[in-house]
Amino acid sequence: MATAPSASSSPSTAVTGDTNTTPPPSSSAVPDASPSPFAAIEFLTVCHHLKKTKRAGWVTRDVKDPESVADHMYRMSLMALIAPDVPGLDRNKCIKMAIVHDIAEALIGDITPLDGVSKADKSEREQAALEYMCKIIGVGEGSRGKEITELWMDYEANSSPEAKFVKDLDKVEMILQALDYEDEQGKDLDEFFCSTAGKFQTEVGKAWASEIVSRRSNT
Repeated sequence: MATAPSASSSPSTAVTGDTNTTPPPSSSAVPDASPSPFAAIEFLTVCHHLKKTKRAGWVTRDVKDPESVADHMYRMSLMALIAPDVPGLDRNKCIKMAIVHDIAEALIGDITPLDGVSKADKSEREQAALEYMCKIIGVGEGSRGKEITELWMDYEANSSPEAKFVKDLDKVEMILQALDYEDEQGKDLDEFFCSTAGKFQTEVGKAWASEIVSRRSNT
């Protein structure tokens, strides 16, 4: 990575007459860490698989035309966008986290407990896929790949307020989609509601889930 020249290596002061024309020294010049056009398109081509990968939970329940992983992440991102402001919560970070939280599934698919894959093995596969994808666009300081990796790791660790909020959005989006399929296709998807009951970590998540459950009980 190129570094800014030191003061000792800067050109000598140029003087015309008695006027100093040397520009002031640059402060903390940072190389452009954005991906090249080639790298950007390579990365986006891999991400295209998210649009084709169906959410496995719906596939195993014989839902007709089930949503893709990209569909799921898109509505989660909208949820983060319209969510109320909460003190101490970075909403922009939540939007970004929602966009990338399942990004590794572009390469490994949507692994569920029914696949017989341990949590440790699943995590290892996801991290390997994420590392491969992010290397395409760069993982150096200030790079997009580093930002995506940090967002994904934060989400997986469930350690920050943003991670807890997006974890809630993941569950809210799932039960809202379950309600959609019950209404549209006459499915009984009660197991999805049971699996999330009492597991919401934020007040917004609890309120939105309660609204969905209320609508379901009134149909």
